[in-house]
Amino acid sequence: MTDLLWNRAEEPSALLVLAHGAGAPMDSDFMNVMAEALADQGVSVVRFEFPYMARRRQEQRKFPPNRAPQLLAHFRDVLTALPDDNLPVWIGGKSMGGRMASLLAAEADCPSICGVVALGYPFHPPGKPEKTRTDHLPNLTVPMLICQGERDPFGKPQEVAGYGLPPAIHLHWLPHGDHDFRPLKRRGLEQTDLIGDAAFRAALFIREKTTAQ
Repeated sequence: MTDLLWNRAEEPSALLVLAHGAGAPMDSDFMNVMAEALADQGVSVVRFEFPYMARRRQEQRKFPPNRAPQLLAHFRDVLTALPDDNLPVWIGGKSMGGRMASLLAAEADCPSICGVVALGYPFHPPGKPEKTRTDHLPNLTVPMLICQGERDPFGKPQEVAGYGLPPAIHLHWLPHGDHDFRPLKRRGLEQTDLIGDAAFRAALFIREKTTAQ
């Protein structure tokens, strides 16, 4: 089991188990700022690393992501190891981490969770819109929020609009943002603005859906 990295809210409404993306660790700048922003909005966050990323950290060499079954098994192990603090548990992640969270939530024997939050969902590989990664999404039995930059090459508004996503999935588009929520400079926005927007929307979604359950 990898070490867990915590950002605890003062009066948390829920706990979000947040997975990193394919290329950056759990303590990347994006993950640090996002976790802090979520905690400021009343959602405690715990981060972890998949085995390949932990190996990168230990050996200071690059390794490709583990295959999906290994990633999902590790995600399950993290959920099993959480302390029992009686908080509603949500899962999510950045890019690949969000996709793994949704795959886990779509499994018939998924651990008990309240919902999913994906930050920059990889709907398809950049430049390959025909290779969608959405087949499992109709199997979700919990609500899911996707915060997506309008310029994200992994899925833009006009592409995603044609997917016919199930009603359990809610989309929040971040103005002028890319896959890492970086906006166009000429728009007068900073990356921290869009991260803050995503954190606010995620915390609101978590509170609303948790109360409704």
